[in-house]
Amino acid sequence: MKHFLSFLKSKVFFIQLGLAVLAVVLLTLLALQWLKSSTNHGEFVEVPDFSKMSVMEMRAAVEDAGLRYQVLDSSNYNPDYPRFSILEQNPPAGNKVKANRKIYFTVNPSGYKKVTIPDIIQVTQRNARTMLHAVGLDVQRVTYIDELGRDMVYRMMYKGKHVKPGDKLPKTSKIELICGNGTIPGSARVQAESQ
Repeated sequence: MKHFLSFLKSKVFFIQLGLAVLAVVLLTLLALQWLKSSTNHGEFVEVPDFSKMSVMEMRAAVEDAGLRYQVLDSSNYNPDYPRFSILEQNPPAGNKVKANRKIYFTVNPSGYKKVTIPDIIQVTQRNARTMLHAVGLDVQRVTYIDELGRDMVYRMMYKGKHVKPGDKLPKTSKIELICGNGTIPGSARVQAESQ
């Protein structure tokens, strides 16, 4: 124990302690300098605005900016943007990011997704409209035919062709409803023959 205490008071101990502290300080400074250079500390790239760019244009712009990208799926079609163009980006345009940062993109699909036509046959026109709106379809017009059920849906048409429940149409499609006018079919002819 005496030797240990005398060593702690010796000149050799203080020299070794000083060298150890100096080595720790130098190693810390070197590590900080290496981190600064390898992480590009203080160097930022401003994120460009990629909105409405095509995917090909976006790829070129991302590479020019020294960034990386990942395209995310998009299920919602936006008619205000060109097909297969950039709808959203994260981080947003104008943000400052490190070089080689990954930017996430949402792309506008080629059109509206398809929805299934609900079964609105033998349903009143009012309820049919509600059911169609619920799935994203619209009523373009209503045509009346001689059928007993007034305002009852008997058939549906889309672009001049008959469609049936279960068929798939692009969302926001406009359907023509064929409804009854409350007249028995052929009743006008029977009345004319009886007179």
